[in-house]
Amino acid sequence: MNNIFLTKKVTLMMVDSLFFIIVIIFLFGACIGSFLNVCIYRIPQRKSIVTPGSFCPNCKNNIPFYCNIPILSYLLLMGRCKFCKNKISTRYPLIEALTGIFAICLFFKFGLTPVMGYWFVFISVLITISFIDIDHQIIPDIISLPGILIFSSSFYFLPEMTLKSVVIGILTGGGSLYLVALFYYMLRKQEGMGGGDIKLLAMIGAAAGFKGVLFTIFAGSFFGSILGILIMFYNRITDTTLKIPFGPFLSIGVALYIFFGDPLIQWYFSLIIR
Repeated sequence: MNNIFLTKKVTLMMVDSLFFIIVIIFLFGACIGSFLNVCIYRIPQRKSIVTPGSFCPNCKNNIPFYCNIPILSYLLLMGRCKFCKNKISTRYPLIEALTGIFAICLFFKFGLTPVMGYWFVFISVLITISFIDIDHQIIPDIISLPGILIFSSSFYFLPEMTLKSVVIGILTGGGSLYLVALFYYMLRKQEGMGGGDIKLLAMIGAAAGFKGVLFTIFAGSFFGSILGILIMFYNRITDTTLKIPFGPFLSIGVALYIFFGDPLIQWYFSLIIR
């Protein structure tokens, strides 16, 4: 009886400890998400992401620290600026929550390891790139080019990566989209894919290698095509030059690879081999 009681007590302590860790990881991720909001807003305008501190885009008042607590401040202020009462976009807490959720998912996938830290930094960069691309249809070189160099360290953090696979991943990622863009330009005499997408896929190749690049292209093209068809159908658009930012779909593709890559690849090949 005492052993059963002791086992239950230990189990409850473990559950409590796990819950505490999850909360801390989520809060950390949400704080990083708050910083990503700053990057998303300022980088396209070529403003410093360090100074000045956070301020309201409408009234320009500096936001005090107690009004800048991720998610919580938005809820307490009912989505409005403390000073001018101007409405704050719901995207700010959503990005904070998204980053926190990704941090938790990576924790369950990899545990508190350097691999988790590596992928968290990578996904944080993807979130920043994706929302900038959605807003401005650009992927700034100031993010993607250093990203290629930084995430070339994947062979140090990831057991499946080697220096050779990093180089092949970069060449495959950047080279494949470059050829697609060149072919489209020769065919239509207009730009169909920006250089930002090419550099982004090179960065993805540095992090995930050749297999990750192929998976990302396939998944990104699949989801991008579905959304494009839905938009054209809903708005009755017949113009095939409809521009949809591709960066977010590449990001979705490589995120799927990080979490479910090998099982999905095995499932896909099991279907076509039958």
